[in-house]
Amino acid sequence: MSLPYFADHGWNAEAVMVDERYTDMNKDALLLQSVPSNIKIHKVKALGKNWTSKLGLGSIALRSLWFYKQKVNRLLKAKKYDLIYFSTTQFPVCILGAYWKKKFGIPYIIDMQDPWHSDYYMDKPKAQRPPKYWFAYRLNKYLEPVAIKNADGLISVSVDYIDDLKNRYPVIKNIPAATITFGAFEPDMQIAEENHASFTNLLDTQLINIVYIGRGGADMHQAITPVFEALKKGLIDNKRVFERLKLYFIGTSYAPAGQGKPGILPLAKQYGVEEHVIEITDRISYYHTLFTLQQADALFIPGSDDPKYTASKIYPYMLTKKPLLAIFNAASSAIKILNEYGVKHVYDYDHIKQADLNDFFTGLSSGDNNTQQYNQEAINKYSASQMTINQCHFFDKVVK
Repeated sequence: MSLPYFADHGWNAEAVMVDERYTDMNKDALLLQSVPSNIKIHKVKALGKNWTSKLGLGSIALRSLWFYKQKVNRLLKAKKYDLIYFSTTQFPVCILGAYWKKKFGIPYIIDMQDPWHSDYYMDKPKAQRPPKYWFAYRLNKYLEPVAIKNADGLISVSVDYIDDLKNRYPVIKNIPAATITFGAFEPDMQIAEENHASFTNLLDTQLINIVYIGRGGADMHQAITPVFEALKKGLIDNKRVFERLKLYFIGTSYAPAGQGKPGILPLAKQYGVEEHVIEITDRISYYHTLFTLQQADALFIPGSDDPKYTASKIYPYMLTKKPLLAIFNAASSAIKILNEYGVKHVYDYDHIKQADLNDFFTGLSSGDNNTQQYNQEAINKYSASQMTINQCHFFDKVVK
């Protein structure tokens, strides 16, 4: 989303990535349409997962680490670069920043899109923890300080992530840091529209479809519970309106296709609304996601109970201009951003009222709020082009 705008603000970017042959994650060739043709892309190999998984090492970061080191070493020896920018949630790769800084004297920035080492799941039941949590927790605890203590700058989607790191590692308390979220990238919506024929329609066109696409988990139950409670009550009090509603939760698991365990449907069953809830655990491609958001009648974004959580997915949701319901922890920065846009139905789960949800659902049924108009100032502020300007200003600050 930044690559189309870097050069306009004084930065010529080259990307280093794992060759897509080595990953078993969902691939979306359409993503290449949004990358300018003049961007130089360097691909690295990775160890094959077919045998590393036998050792419990399926992570693409760990499988590609050696190859990143060798490839970037050659690049840095051959040409002058001003900065290395790590923008990935495959965090183990970031430890190479300290190595390249020492070997070549080149500064590096880490973009913390999620927490790396976190105690969030320590007091959670085993069933709620991510796969291989025991190993990942200990590995992250060892690797994070190697990368963070030597960094020259930090970018994050949440100021809380930066504060946590600076408190954990006092040695970085004075390095530059900035909160820069993902931006709204309008060209993606056009790419999705132009290629709609290649996507499977997941929705029932005879019903009113309310869609959420993204990971699920027990940490989102507090945000989802009020919706299921309102749906249950509505089916009793106003069946004619509510029986046409269908809530979709798509791509809720990180497990390989066909192996994900539902995390939202069991909650729906507790409230007796499972006939109005569809959970598809398999993840779908990025542009299939955008197409499905465009096809929906309304959108729903549930937030985590973690107060530091901010949902970067809110921007494509808003680009659809569909009716939107968002429920977050009261401390989440997403609430402030959504309010800036002028989203009508944004709440924290501690103070939401049944009347609020009834208003949203009945409005959908009557067609009163089928399109949304958002604050132009916020649209400009959170656009991908403006976010890239913010990034470039930060890059300038770090290298100077």
